[in-house]
Amino acid sequence: MSFNINTNLGALDAYNALAKINASTTKAQLNLATQKRINSVSDDTSGYRVGKELQGQITLMTSAQGNIGSAKNILSTAESALSNINDLLNQIAGKAADANDPSKNKDSIAKDVLALGDEINSIFTNTKFNSTALLSGSGHSFAFKTGVSETTTIDFGDLSGLALGSVTTGGTGAVTSATVGSVDISAMQSAVENALGSIGNYSQRLNVKSDYLTSAITNATASVSRLFDADMAMEQLNATKGSIGGQVATSMLSQLNSAPQNILSLFK
Repeated sequence: MSFNINTNLGALDAYNALAKINASTTKAQLNLATQKRINSVSDDTSGYRVGKELQGQITLMTSAQGNIGSAKNILSTAESALSNINDLLNQIAGKAADANDPSKNKDSIAKDVLALGDEINSIFTNTKFNSTALLSGSGHSFAFKTGVSETTTIDFGDLSGLALGSVTTGGTGAVTSATVGSVDISAMQSAVENALGSIGNYSQRLNVKSDYLTSAITNATASVSRLFDADMAMEQLNATKGSIGGQVATSMLSQLNSAPQNILSLFK
């Protein structure tokens, strides 16, 4: 063993060891504080990139779930209106059948049919979602983002041509047939029933998409957790180990730093 004063190699080695221990301890303590395994891209470059991409997909899928909810609300609103219209059309058809009964007052039946037609007109005109007409005009087709890169268009049929302009009853005081504008009742009932069928189909599809997104979000969140979340028990062990190791390394550095003083004994 040589005795050097200018360069204390032992102390330098102890200093390097202490610096590494302190860096490791600081990282473990930071992970404990943030509860994250990856706090910067330098901690795990590939893991950081994959995790951020997954977080972006989770954000898109969460928004898509909200869009699906809005789509369901639109379908529910349209379904309620069309169901009411279908009931009113059935009543009109019943009134037309009653007109064939000689004992019935045909003038009263004609007025009833006109009143029912006005109510159907009102439903067509006033059925709206967020100020957008659902049954009249062009408001029957809606596009929604229902996935990371998927768009679903809801279109339950153009019913604007079926709006009731007037109700005719086959002549004054007589109800031999009931028509709505130029469309007869059976044709209108068929169109309404087709629209209701489309709404049902879209609702089923949206339920499937919602279930898929729920599962996908759960799986993606679990993957992000595996990448970013710290193992708290292990980090605590590392922090404790580093704290003890730092104290020992500091003590050894102090001893090695004072070792050259032993040379003074040669000059006594």
